[in-house]
Amino acid sequence: MFKGLHPIRYGKREVWPLIEGGKGIAASDHMSAGAWAAANGIGTISAVNADSYDENGRIIPQIYHSKTRPERHQELVQYAINGAIDQVKRAHDIASGKGAININILWEMGGSQTILKEVLEKTKGLVTGITCGAGMPYKLSEIAAHYQVYYLPIVSSARAFNALWKRAYSKAPEFLAAVVYEDPWRAGGHNGLSNAEDPASPQPPYERVYALRKVMRAVGIPDSIPIVMAGGVWHLEEWNDWIDNPELGTIAFQFGTRPLVTQESPISLPWKKRLMQLDEGDVLLHRFSPTGFYSSAIKNRFLKNLEERSERQIAFSGKEAGDHQHLLDAGVNARASFWVTEGDLKRARQWVEDGYVSALRTPDNTLVFVTTEEMRMIRKDQAACMGCLSQCNFSSWTEADKNTTGRVPDPRSFCIQKTLQDIAHSDEIENNLMFCGHSGYRFKTDPFYANNFIPTVQQLVDRILTGK
Repeated sequence: MFKGLHPIRYGKREVWPLIEGGKGIAASDHMSAGAWAAANGIGTISAVNADSYDENGRIIPQIYHSKTRPERHQELVQYAINGAIDQVKRAHDIASGKGAININILWEMGGSQTILKEVLEKTKGLVTGITCGAGMPYKLSEIAAHYQVYYLPIVSSARAFNALWKRAYSKAPEFLAAVVYEDPWRAGGHNGLSNAEDPASPQPPYERVYALRKVMRAVGIPDSIPIVMAGGVWHLEEWNDWIDNPELGTIAFQFGTRPLVTQESPISLPWKKRLMQLDEGDVLLHRFSPTGFYSSAIKNRFLKNLEERSERQIAFSGKEAGDHQHLLDAGVNARASFWVTEGDLKRARQWVEDGYVSALRTPDNTLVFVTTEEMRMIRKDQAACMGCLSQCNFSSWTEADKNTTGRVPDPRSFCIQKTLQDIAHSDEIENNLMFCGHSGYRFKTDPFYANNFIPTVQQLVDRILTGK
């Protein structure tokens, strides 16, 4: 065991301060979470549209039959509830009384509060805690207290936690088990970069975690409540200065990407092999997500297409103004009154000549040029929206009011539910979104994975505990 690493008290037992990070749709399931708990860590079930099973143990495809978005949204919520319940029960059986099982939920997913309450109601005694991020989950502590489970908010700054504490968490401090600091420049999936932070200029995590601890101390939270470092953690010996450090208090560690390459991980073998072949720089921090958040994913054909689509973009004016003195005469929307600059007119004509003949309007008064096939797919995906997010830039869906944001749907984005379901249930890894942390390239250089070795979860946890 790595010198200085001690078990922590969590729930009714002592566990290693090692948490499996929750990873969205079907990528953190009962097999990996149950095995992580059986290794005396804290396993995490993703409650984001998790898989459920029929009487023969086969995955039930999440197919939508309703004609309207609100009706499809209700189908989605029920799929999510059924799936998370199935996953928790199966993980609990695998854990066999060891470790702990958490569930992870994204606050900005569609129906998050309904899903969370229903799952906790029907899995009493099986779930130890809730990790939750992607937004500002003010009601997380209230829900956790009602169901007598712990909550572990995911934040990316001391400022965010301070706001949550003042507004809500101070009312239920006894159920706060830990605060997860998710590094917005290093972690995979959706990240909490603020508008004041530069995505191209990573800040050292130590100073940000120390600032978080100072806020926690200022409001009376004892140092025994861990801060969980998430994002960029690989060998614990690299974090030796963090462990037993009086400035930081108790520290635990979360692993999101590494559990993907285990025998129990539910992702496809081609996905696992791709992770093991990454080079440094192969993960892109981007803002194409329909959530509006930054996120980190592998640079594959899917992301390349989104990058190129945004590059085929010009600004327009609804009337002659300033440099916009030329009426657009290229693309299938040329009949509309789009006034552009002379340079952009030339670019548009070239794109049309190259086959990108459809000009689609964005919410920012720009046009992106796509092929006819791309245009049809974008329109089809937007029409099939089932409200998987509380608010979606791609389809203009929102749970509030009349179920529309009132903004133009953004063709520079994509249907996140579609691509994550597809990659989770197929071998197609090039044309789907592949979330990954920025340390994923270390699979290739870590001798533990030599000769394409894929460990069990127990072997991975044992390896992590050595510190090397």
